[in-house]
Amino acid sequence: MTAPTTAPLTGLRVLDLATLFAGPMAATLLGDFGAEVVKIEHPTKPDPSRGHGPSKDGVGLWWKMLGRNKRTMTLDLSKPGGRATLLRLAETADVVIENFRPGTLEKWDLGWPELSAVNPRLVLARVTGFGQFGPYAHRPGFGTLAEAMSGFAAITGEPDAPPTLPPFGLADSIAGLTTAYAVMTALAARERTGEGQVVDMALIEPILAALGPQPLWFDQLGHVQPRTGNRSPNNAPRGVYRTADGTWVAVSTSAQSVAERVMRLVGRPELIDEPWFASGADRARHADVLDEAVGGWIAARTRTDVLAAFEKAEAAVAPVQDVRDVMADPQYQALGTITTVDDPELGPLRMQNVLFRLSATPGAIRWAGRPHGADTDEVLTELGLTPDDVTALRAEGAL
Repeated sequence: MTAPTTAPLTGLRVLDLATLFAGPMAATLLGDFGAEVVKIEHPTKPDPSRGHGPSKDGVGLWWKMLGRNKRTMTLDLSKPGGRATLLRLAETADVVIENFRPGTLEKWDLGWPELSAVNPRLVLARVTGFGQFGPYAHRPGFGTLAEAMSGFAAITGEPDAPPTLPPFGLADSIAGLTTAYAVMTALAARERTGEGQVVDMALIEPILAALGPQPLWFDQLGHVQPRTGNRSPNNAPRGVYRTADGTWVAVSTSAQSVAERVMRLVGRPELIDEPWFASGADRARHADVLDEAVGGWIAARTRTDVLAAFEKAEAAVAPVQDVRDVMADPQYQALGTITTVDDPELGPLRMQNVLFRLSATPGAIRWAGRPHGADTDEVLTELGLTPDDVTALRAEGAL
């Protein structure tokens, strides 16, 4: 179970101590491109993602994706033997990813001073809800709180409805992507300095960055972005529109030329000559007129006809798809976005492929998430522990 030698991160070793979901996702992204990832879980309290969402034959499906390309072992870091074993593993690693509350590793004498002492080149990525310091640092933190606290929920939903939280791990996913980027940045710095460092990743920060210039708008103009539903304050027509056969399509007119093509397509070219049509913000202030024109035209046609007409007019449109549509979509099929992974527990599994394509050193899914602790003995043997050593750790409750 080794990475192909062409994978760009071959030779990089990552210890994944994290759970739910940002830290493990970062480790998954590194593993997808060749890093050797060792997932370390508590002997009796495995990563809760194993039990999140639907399961098949008692096997959690979310874990099959989140745990892909990872070897799995158990270790109780609060036990003396567990602590000593982690330090030995850290000597061999390039990256450790953890998401305990601040101070937890330190409580076990496994903080940065201890880890960097055994491996000065180590990168320690610490993923928490609120960061390693500040008045909220010791609070329990989850993506839902970041989605609320960042301003995302406040601008999501209809104007006269409550703020809306996403029904999936948005903040965690953004933080997972950012953590992988942060780790690679720290590793690039290590190439120059020869030394590792600590990555302090707070869930509340990457999602705020993804929301765009809201702080700048407020600082300079006192502007607070309101909830606008599917409409945008920056352009119109923009939103989702129902077709004659009861499906939905999304239309975007971020470019002026596209907005003009849409109005010609729906038979309202005279609106292009209105003085307010010349800018996205002014069009947004006349969204009722534009939505009526576009929505009425779309409502009289099937989705197939709408998509074909928009494509011919070189106007921007996409079907509103659920997962059934995604799995059959020809563009996703052409890109190989959904791939099949053979799994010894469940057989062939279809899941998202690696995140991007590299022309010379591509990533790959080598295996799906493995059972809890499946590789414990193998990893410890590679580390140099004898069967008696492993037996002693088990007797202590460290494995």
